[in-house]
Amino acid sequence: MTEVVLQTTIPGLPVRRGKVRDVYDLGDKLAIVASDRISVFDVILPTGIPMKGKVLTRISAFWFEWLAGRIEHHLETLVMSAGDLPEPMRGHADTLIGRTIIVPKAEVVPVECVVRGYLAGSGWKDYQKTGHVCGIALPEGLRQCDKLPEPIFTPATKAEKGEHDENIDFDRAAKLCPDGVMATLRDRTLDIYKTASDYARDRGVIIADTKLEWGRVGEKHLLIDEVLTPDSSRFWPADKYAPGRDQDSFDKQPVRDFTESLGWNKTAPGPELPPEVVSRTTERYIEAYEKLTGRKFQG
Repeated sequence: MTEVVLQTTIPGLPVRRGKVRDVYDLGDKLAIVASDRISVFDVILPTGIPMKGKVLTRISAFWFEWLAGRIEHHLETLVMSAGDLPEPMRGHADTLIGRTIIVPKAEVVPVECVVRGYLAGSGWKDYQKTGHVCGIALPEGLRQCDKLPEPIFTPATKAEKGEHDENIDFDRAAKLCPDGVMATLRDRTLDIYKTASDYARDRGVIIADTKLEWGRVGEKHLLIDEVLTPDSSRFWPADKYAPGRDQDSFDKQPVRDFTESLGWNKTAPGPELPPEVVSRTTERYIEAYEKLTGRKFQG
């Protein structure tokens, strides 16, 4: 049976934990470890999804490689052997290989850089109420999940733990970022989305929207964190796309559907997941990787 990694522990190294990642402080660098934790409605569930952390890490590494020469990013090492790890972590190589990257420390830009090519999620809700998304007026009569005339940049504030991100307009985002950098990051984010979504569409995947993160290292702003994964983006199978309704997706849709069916109040503790939901979710993550990369996933 495939081991599920819900949490890693490396004695002697400071760590902070997010919903999915354990981030270890190595001095001037960080080791970012993607666990198999899964969350819905901002609640981390007690059941993990086998291989999820490895799939997310490999998808991000693929995109970092694919974007090389077009955009500067923070990935220095994708850990695929014990020798890729710093000494304090090598004794835990069996757990860390395939789900860990080594990156420089960065001053994180305090804005989520979100771009939407389709009208879904909170953007669809805002449009129904106001006809706008993050201050951007959209044409009348759009349906749920319609493709937008052009992708739009819809930034969001970074939420504190346990809270939700808040959609904001560009002017407010610009005030949160010094030195007028927000316009540059907007343009870079839109360029990455447009280029990657064209590539993915040819692979049978619609990238409906995505969230990118940026961080400053020295005088440069680098693309950081995860990139164009099923956790940071909406991936839809192109052959099943039909506007006017929710779409199938290459992500944790089976988990959302199951938890919604329970009448759960969406507060901690979350419910355990049955084996069939777990296996279907693993399959969706792996399918996304294989479609996008053209490679067979090797755990």
